[in-house]
Amino acid sequence: MQRGSDRLSVHRDDEMKHELQGLLRSGHPTRVEEWHDPEPSAEDDPEIWGGPVVPGSSRATLETVRLELARTLGRSSFPAGAGALAGGLRRKNAPDALVDAVRQLPGKDRYTNVQELAEALVGSGR
Repeated sequence: MQRGSDRLSVHRDDEMKHELQGLLRSGHPTRVEEWHDPEPSAEDDPEIWGGPVVPGSSRATLETVRLELARTLGRSSFPAGAGALAGGLRRKNAPDALVDAVRQLPGKDRYTNVQELAEALVGSGR
């Protein structure tokens, strides 16, 4: 007799797999009620689903770079210079290309918020 931490029995687990089989195979929602389906992304949503946004790539707009930086850094990282911000990105496991782009910014400049940093990255064409 197995005594694990499962809340469901083996039979209920198999039953749930059978219920999900149609959804997994069809590739589209299988519910009749439309309001139960997840909402698709809007046209103006930033495209971060394709992986990290890196300054200098084709999809790196000011908004997407700012969102990527804000997701990683947070408010407590500012104000700071490029070296300190690159170190903060590295500690929080940001993509290497993003860390390198921040590290290449002029060392004497200080950034007070994510907007200024994103403008410097996108505006510099890095």
